[in-house]
Amino acid sequence: MLECGMLEQDRRALRRRSAVLCKQLVVDELLIQSLQADDILTESMAEGIMAEQTSQKRSWRLLLLLPKRGPKAFSSFCSALLETEQQHLYDLLTQSPERDGRETRVESIQPEEEPEGEVEQLVMQATEKMIERFVDSSLPLSTQEGIAAKKARTHESMEFSLDADSPINTPVLPCTPDFYLSHCQQSYRMNSSPRGFALVISNVTFDPCAAPDLDPRKGGEVDDEVLRKVFTELDYLVTVHRDLSAQGMRTCIENFCRRPEHRTVDSCVVCLLSHGVEGAIYGTDGQLLQLDWVFEAFDNSHCPLLQNKPKMFFIQACRGEEMDCGVEQIDGPARTCSPSCEQRDAGREGQGDADSRQRGDMGRPRIKLPQRSDMICGYASLKGQRICTAAMRNTKRGSWFIQEINTTLRLHARDKHLADILVQVNGRIKEREGYAPGTAHHRCKEMSEFTSSLCKDLFLFPKYQHQY
Repeated sequence: MLECGMLEQDRRALRRRSAVLCKQLVVDELLIQSLQADDILTESMAEGIMAEQTSQKRSWRLLLLLPKRGPKAFSSFCSALLETEQQHLYDLLTQSPERDGRETRVESIQPEEEPEGEVEQLVMQATEKMIERFVDSSLPLSTQEGIAAKKARTHESMEFSLDADSPINTPVLPCTPDFYLSHCQQSYRMNSSPRGFALVISNVTFDPCAAPDLDPRKGGEVDDEVLRKVFTELDYLVTVHRDLSAQGMRTCIENFCRRPEHRTVDSCVVCLLSHGVEGAIYGTDGQLLQLDWVFEAFDNSHCPLLQNKPKMFFIQACRGEEMDCGVEQIDGPARTCSPSCEQRDAGREGQGDADSRQRGDMGRPRIKLPQRSDMICGYASLKGQRICTAAMRNTKRGSWFIQEINTTLRLHARDKHLADILVQVNGRIKEREGYAPGTAHHRCKEMSEFTSSLCKDLFLFPKYQHQY
């Protein structure tokens, strides 16, 4: 049975700072997963918190739960603040006058039996009402107030070790047999083991002589490792190649397309991570690889072993140099809660001839297929008629887009098809905002998008083993 009582000094520290916490606390998947790993929150509690529509309401719900989640809840919460780069809130709690080292008793009574004095009850009720009033308030926070409150989050505080800032790596949640049986008929076949082959090409360091304008993509090495882990857990055989020239990428992709083992698996994944422009990504030599060439390599003519099988592409690259500075939302608060201090992954315009390829007719199947079908591609940034935008990357935790792909696949691949997962990724990217006061990246925005020629639902059915 859970010991529900929290140390009195911890309870008071939370209560004292509840208004500030409710305003500034960022309750994201990483923070919730940290509390779940310490058995502070149950799965149903975590789902209830994340189901709230605003960050402030998520904070409010978490703050009401913590005092009843045992004597370790406070220390676990503080650790989670450090893991999610909220050092200023950690300092606020641990440097409170309440934290003077006094020992108090630990209550070990069940939640439904926890006795509280009349004064304690009144204080708690007043605190809850105050938080509720704050959550429901439509008064915006001023930009100056928001920056001052977060001034402790300096560049120095961002330079923790990679382990402290590592992306979410909770195990991929498994699909249930019942879910598989109820959805397999209307979806792509997805029960081979392995599910397919995954190719990850990640360009992090560029040739300073051939490509002097392309900066190293700090944090890119985090992205390719994140993708390797998540797709391995999704039962793909993953190959990672780093720092390839444009010709090296072409050769690598051609070899991957020709693998005879594609005949025996149900899908494939291709992830391309580099600097880029609209329609192309850079090799380490500063030359461009056209994305249309990549898609052509996997079409029904050039890759017949993958005909009628889903082909998934994820492109982490800028599609232009224009940074999205965002616009003010007329019916919402003036600020949003930023998950962390982010860095821009700046794309560079470059000159490069489109590398188109003509191949001989490989013959047509008896049933005609379109030249290109059964593909879905997620892009980190937006293409528009007048704007092609930059993608954002954190030098410690990797790019926004790959972070959200990783988190959403781990938590929701068990019961959502890939198009819905990418819609959810779009929603999470939309809410993010850069935090880098004094730079051009402060309060910058990003918007991901995806295109699809899928003809059925694409469920990955993680960890489900089909019985032949």
